[in-house]
Formats: sequence, structure tokens, C-alpha cells
Amino acid sequence: MKKNDEIKLVISGQGHTGEGIGKVEGYPLFVEFALPGEEIHAKVLKTNKSYGFAKMVEVEKASSHRVEPPCPYYYRCGGCHLMHSDYEGQLEFKKTRVKDSLERIGKISHVAVEDTLGMDTPFRYRNKVQIPLGRVDGKFVAGFYAKRSHRIVDIEACIVQHQEADEVLSVLRTWAEAYDVSTYHQDLGVNPQGILRHLMVRKGFSTGDLMVVLVVTSKDVPHLDVLLTKLKELPGFQSLILNVNREDTNVVLGGQNHLVYGKEFIEDYIGPFKFKISPHSFFQVNPKQTEVMYGKALEYANLSGSETVFDCYCGAGTISLFLSQKAKKVYGIEIVPEAVADATVNAKINGVENVEFLLGKSEEVIVDLMERGIHADVVVVDPPRKGCDGSLLESIAKIHPEKIVYVSCDPGSLGRDLGILETLGYRTEKVTPIDNFPQSYHVETVVLMSRK
Repeated sequence: MKKNDEIKLVISGQGHTGEGIGKVEGYPLFVEFALPGEEIHAKVLKTNKSYGFAKMVEVEKASSHRVEPPCPYYYRCGGCHLMHSDYEGQLEFKKTRVKDSLERIGKISHVAVEDTLGMDTPFRYRNKVQIPLGRVDGKFVAGFYAKRSHRIVDIEACIVQHQEADEVLSVLRTWAEAYDVSTYHQDLGVNPQGILRHLMVRKGFSTGDLMVVLVVTSKDVPHLDVLLTKLKELPGFQSLILNVNREDTNVVLGGQNHLVYGKEFIEDYIGPFKFKISPHSFFQVNPKQTEVMYGKALEYANLSGSETVFDCYCGAGTISLFLSQKAKKVYGIEIVPEAVADATVNAKINGVENVEFLLGKSEEVIVDLMERGIHADVVVVDPPRKGCDGSLLESIAKIHPEKIVYVSCDPGSLGRDLGILETLGYRTEKVTPIDNFPQSYHVETVVLMSRK
């Protein structure tokens, strides 16, 4: 088999980003937008020693889960990955992905993975949008990057973002075109003299608050008063902020914020807790499913009111506050100073007094707490995508908590870490995937482990 060969292929599985997998005489081919059970006509794009890639030419026998994507930009935009599958199929894929990672990477097969907890309406769920702005052949464009490129797919609406983001984008587009405002991304290259880089819109789903952040190369934006006048007509509009980023980088936000109008923050709730959200704040993008996820973590912790809990990688303290409802004392641990400061403020504005936030590496802080005579009944970890540091897993085992609740955003690192903890004296008891990111391949998972 070689490049450009056309073949018949039966799709038997899915890769970790949702692409279909079919085999020709045992040789696996990855095919974007193909679903398990389908029979397709495909064209080979690339072959490696162990696997290859093919492009779907025609679906000859479709999966019962195949649907027409409701977004007109889906096959060009790189933001979503599973919109060609119905929601039931997406939830099944995410459950299978977690199960496979536990078995293949963690060598854990003794626990049944629960069904993925999904949304009633898996659209319009994101409370934050970051949209690159540019010009192509002089025309203003705004949207998302095409897959594996920095080419902006120009859009008018995104059905996974909140509705108000579309309205803000419409106002911005009309203003930028009317006054010919220059852009940093221009003709698929970089224009250092251009003003506009990105648009960020954040919304408080519970409060209705709306924050607009323009990422610019200079705070001297022409005709900004006209834009502000139009934004003030939008319901819930609370603040306009200029974020200055002059660096040649893929990082969206720069370090300087300049308040043009309103407040430096908006507010939103997760469950009963209120949070202040600034341009740089880490805040879960799907507040409804975040409440489901934290509720599951609290359920697995099964606190009676007498326990001490260590919350590692606590970030801005959202899980810590949820745990405080049932725990005697919660110690939130985080290495990022700004996050610890935000967490402390969040506890204060919610009147929570049984939480203490500590700055430092989790693996060092929890051992220090133990040496001070502070024992953890439950340890909660919510690490970044790369998972936990091996030294943290060893430190957790040393302090012997009765339970570990692991909140994961990556099944691969989850499988690896659970496998390590199994060798350190813990047993995986319960596993529940949670769909915080419908239409994408990403999946959150909450796991309960108990000491053997």
C-alpha cells in the first residue's frame, strides 16, 4: 500500500482524537471524520512503518450515529472534532476512550467505567471565547484557525460559544470594517504595525455579566469610543478592557490590562459559590458541567464533616470551596502565586472559613503538613493535562490517606497515574467520565481510589 492508493475500508474503532481506525491486512489507517461500523471508500495520504493515514472519499455504509453537522464551518474549522456524530455516539466514544486508557496504560481492568455524564443541550455551553482577528486580501476576518494551520476560518457564529459572543463579534466586525482598523494577523502573516490581535468575550452564565477584552498591540486604538457606544447597547455588558500584547507569540493575552469602561472583573457562580473573573482568571468554560463534575468529586469523597482534605493543584480554589461544604478543614495547594491569591479572595467573598490556601509544590507541602501533625483523610488531585508529578504520587502514598479523588482532563495521563497509585497501595473503585466539552474529543473523569 502506498500514497494515493484508493481502498475499501471497514472502520472498527476510534483514535484518541475521534478519528476512525480501519485495518488492511492488520495495518491500521487513521481516517478523519469516519465512525466505527462504517464501510468507506478512502484514499491513502501517508504511510509509516506501523500505521498510516487516509482521507475519506465516500461513506458507502454509514454508522447509525452519523449526522449532518449543524455548524456550516465544521469541516473547515479546527475547533470541534465530533460534530459528525450524534450526541449518544460522542458519549459512548468518551466512555470507551477512558476505559481503553485505564486498561492499556494503567493495566486496570477490575473496575467498571460508568456511562459518561452529558448535557441535555450540548451547544452554546462555553462561557469564554478567544477569536483571532485578521485581514486577508484587505478583508477583515474573524473566527478560528483551520486544523493544523494559522489560517483564520471567517465565521459569523459559533454554536458551542455563548450567544452574546456572536453579537459582540458582529459589532466589532462592523466597526473594524467601517474604520479600516488594522490587524496584527494580515494576509496569513504578521503585521507588527497592526492594532487588533484577538477578541476575548467572557460571560457570567448565572449573572448575565459580559466582559469584552480586545487584545491589541497598542492601547491607542482609533475610534474606540464608537465601538464602546455600540457595545453599551448589548444586554449585560459590564466592561471593556484593552489587553496589550506586543510579543511575537502564540500566547493570546499579554501582561498589561487597561480598563476602558466598567469593572475590571465580572462575576459568576458555580453551584452556591460566587467567583470574580478577570481577563487572566482561570475559570472552567462549562459552568453547568463543572458543577456536575465537582458534585461527583464531593460524592466520591463521601465526607461526614470530621475529615481533613488536601486539595492538590487547587488553582483558584473552586474544588476546595465545594469540599468545604462537607469537610472539617480543606488545605488547597497550588504553585502559581496568582492562583493562590485568587483562591484566597474567592474564599473570602463566599464567607468560607474552613479552607486554607498554601503556595508551593504539592509534593512538598503535603509532606510538610504531615510533619506538622496534620493528617489528610482524603486527598483530591486535579492536575493539568500532563497529569501528576511522580514525586507527588509517592508523597501521597507516604501520608496514607484513606481515599484519593482524582479529577482528570486527560485519559492518557490518568491511566498512567492510576497505574502508579495501584502499585503504591491504592485500588481504583469508581470511574465516571463527564462531558465538559461536547462536540470535541476532550473528556473529564472523576475517580475514587481507596487504600488497600
